[in-house]
Amino acid sequence: MAAGSRCGAALSGGSRPFRRLDAPEIASASKIADPTTDKSLFFENAGMGVPAAKQPAVGNFGDRVASTASEASRTQPRPLAPGPRPLFFALLLLSGCGKYADFSLPRLPGGDPALTFALDTQPEPVLPRGSESDVLNPSVVRTPSGLLNFYSAFDGQSWRTMMALSNDGVHWATGHTIQRPDPRTWEASYMAANGSVLVQDGQLWHWFEAGPKGALKIGLARSTDASMWRKESAPVLDTGPYMSWDERDVADPYAIRIGPYFYMYYLGQDRAEPPRQRIGVALSRDGVQWTKLRTNPILELGDPGAFDEAGLGEPAVWNSHGFYWMLYTGRDSGERRRMGLARSTDGVHWQKLPTVFAGTQAWDAQVLCDATVLIEGSEIRVWFGGGYAASPDENLHGQIGYGILRPVHATLAK
Repeated sequence: MAAGSRCGAALSGGSRPFRRLDAPEIASASKIADPTTDKSLFFENAGMGVPAAKQPAVGNFGDRVASTASEASRTQPRPLAPGPRPLFFALLLLSGCGKYADFSLPRLPGGDPALTFALDTQPEPVLPRGSESDVLNPSVVRTPSGLLNFYSAFDGQSWRTMMALSNDGVHWATGHTIQRPDPRTWEASYMAANGSVLVQDGQLWHWFEAGPKGALKIGLARSTDASMWRKESAPVLDTGPYMSWDERDVADPYAIRIGPYFYMYYLGQDRAEPPRQRIGVALSRDGVQWTKLRTNPILELGDPGAFDEAGLGEPAVWNSHGFYWMLYTGRDSGERRRMGLARSTDGVHWQKLPTVFAGTQAWDAQVLCDATVLIEGSEIRVWFGGGYAASPDENLHGQIGYGILRPVHATLAK
């Protein structure tokens, strides 16, 4: 979560030392993102008069969600009805950065309305902070070499991206730095971290946030071997126009792939005092050029006194049990952070559920945040950040934990 959301030593067990990954290994992992079913996805390019496009689409979030491909493809998404084009939106398009459109994810059928989840967690961090001030923001993907965890580390001055390797997701080898902010570029010197990773086209794609504190944008770096990275020279997702909901910051990217389209859920921050942090979504064919949803944000602040009254961000999205689901971080007025749960049938219109996850151990007593989700078989695996200091930006004593989301009936949820 931008400007108030940053939410290691080697471990023994099933881990092994890091080695350079061969390109065929990453290419093999990327095959699970290939489309398998033809369905239509409708969207309208705002202000351009371009007709709706028809392309293959499946409910497969690349390496994140490999077991639920059929759910999104069983139901034909419906085109969005054309509506008026107010002058206000035209002015936004002319003055803003990037494109806007009406779109949705492939529609899902829905499921048991009483279904929710319980989170069963390991009692201790699986990736402790060691000498770092914080380690947070995991993004975990599977490759033939094992699980790779791209996470954020704060050294007291700046945030950088580190990577660790594991066989089982619980025992991690010593992490090493793969990316630092470059002050010679748009990244400035505060952050190049808090990212989201997919395996795509035989490469690792890493969307990350960078920029001066309070003016973050989202970039992209790619690698064929997890060692040498090639960055786009400019942000791939920029802030919005004057007075928009994401004018000051765009951050907390979480990318998924469904058929030929990427979708990115992200945090936007406006110019209000204090700034409001909410969640929006964007769409892309190539992962570089993005179109923002015209009706963003898609998830609003909670009511006064709610766990997410002061801000929300760090979305993690997957599909199962007939719905799209989102874990997100909520921030209250005292900077305590917990994770909320929302669900949707189209990825755009979301219903917040009463389920709220809070830390249960001393090490994550004040902060539970930054979820990343990986479905493997029947398990919904979750890695998350936790800390015992409620702080607006960093120095949360952040560490990374692990758990399993277990589906339960709402009357039995704990």
